[in-house]
Amino acid sequence: MPVEISHRKLEFPDLEEADESGLLAVGGDLSLERLKLAYSKGIFPWYEKGMPILWWSPDPRMVLFPDKMIISHSLKQIIKKQHFTVTIDTAFEKVIKNCAQTPRKGENGTWITREMKNAYIDLHKAGFAHSAEAWLDGKLVGGLYGVAIGKAYFGESMFHHVTNASKVAFFHLVEKLSSWDFKIIDAQVYTNHLESLGGEMIPRSQYIQILEKALLIEDAPGSWERRN
Repeated sequence: MPVEISHRKLEFPDLEEADESGLLAVGGDLSLERLKLAYSKGIFPWYEKGMPILWWSPDPRMVLFPDKMIISHSLKQIIKKQHFTVTIDTAFEKVIKNCAQTPRKGENGTWITREMKNAYIDLHKAGFAHSAEAWLDGKLVGGLYGVAIGKAYFGESMFHHVTNASKVAFFHLVEKLSSWDFKIIDAQVYTNHLESLGGEMIPRSQYIQILEKALLIEDAPGSWERRN
């Protein structure tokens, strides 16, 4: 059973209290400080409209190490042709809006509620949430967003309106994260798509050890738009 938490106390239960699905707690809020605390402990919110806030910490955990990203031959050719223009942190609100509205195969509705969108926009304004955008002929056709604390990046969602747009945006973001010495990209749960890009499942205990080390390395919050 998930542990009920109060919005009055900024705390989470021990990760070992999560059930087999990874569900750890219910309740609380999506304040800036609670979200930062959650991610720093390997916890993330995931719930649908009309439900209370649900907090998760699955075991095992899907991650991608920046230096282990797999680039297929076909993707290399697409990147080489430079069909897409990729930017960082230039259209965060448009990216999260598209992530929420773009239909997904086998899914009805979205977990990115208005409350969630507003919370992550606040994180972005505070310098802790970042997006990568793929443009084609001046139009936003793909992208992704996530949270960054220390040298860890926590991927949240991606979308595309043109085939391979989000993959190209992801490739460029991972290149940046690698050059900035980020240690881990948290992909949270398994997907075939992320596995094809080099994602792997590791025990939660191992993930937490890596995360704790990544958080010890300071990376000042702020916009990544002009960061080299």
